[in-house]
Amino acid sequence: MTTSRTVTLPSGAVVPALGQGTWHMGDAPDRRAEEIAALRHGIDLGMTLIDTAEMYGGGRAEELVGEAVRGRRDDVFLVSKVLPSNAGTRGTVDSCRASLRRLGTDRIDLYLLHWRGAVPLDETVEALEGLVAEGTIGAWGVSNLDVDDLADLPAGAHPDTDQILYNLTRRGPEYDLVPRCRELAVPLMAYSPVEQGRLLGHEALREVAGAHGATPAQIALAWVLRHEDVIAIPKAGSRAHVEENAAARSNHLTAEDLAALDRAFPPPRQKVPLEML
Repeated sequence: MTTSRTVTLPSGAVVPALGQGTWHMGDAPDRRAEEIAALRHGIDLGMTLIDTAEMYGGGRAEELVGEAVRGRRDDVFLVSKVLPSNAGTRGTVDSCRASLRRLGTDRIDLYLLHWRGAVPLDETVEALEGLVAEGTIGAWGVSNLDVDDLADLPAGAHPDTDQILYNLTRRGPEYDLVPRCRELAVPLMAYSPVEQGRLLGHEALREVAGAHGATPAQIALAWVLRHEDVIAIPKAGSRAHVEENAAARSNHLTAEDLAALDRAFPPPRQKVPLEML
């Protein structure tokens, strides 16, 4: 099995820095077999963290993941999410149990609040910590929470991650959220690390890729993975795409590469509200 750099979460779990996302997977019946094969191939290549959510396809992505990991549950680290509209004391538990059924498992390794909604954070955290206590989830975390949101978590609460939109074109978190999460020892999980493919035609990215004999997507991933405390979860719906993503782990950007990318994609000079897709 291909090995990769790992990140240790606050709960003690050790996960690969490069995992697999599943947003928009499970929506097309004619691609189901190909997507399952892609996820399984990713597991073989060491991308054993698989991220999904009850929102994705109304549960279809979770069902797809469940089929992909059948017989290999102990080889993977499953991440799923509860919608903010379901994040109350009872709703969190009910959503988690529904996700377990769709995933075909008795536990979720990391369960996240998908974004902040109207339910008070302390109520959601209490429900999440109850699920940890009973062993239904291994740990809990958050997604799409900015600095002020993290400050509103109840005293003593320590999420295992904050999953956010972060890539070359979405560098706002570097101004304050990335430093704050480091202060709190909360690793970040970057979703849409290649901006759903939209940044791949950029000339500067293509030039760096050419110098490395790599693809623009691999350089975009390597840029996210340059942080030792950031996990990237790109989606890949085919074996070939999975292999392309996995190969990004062998690309190491030089200071000159990073400077060129900074010129093309400038870092923030002031607070930028956390963006979402």
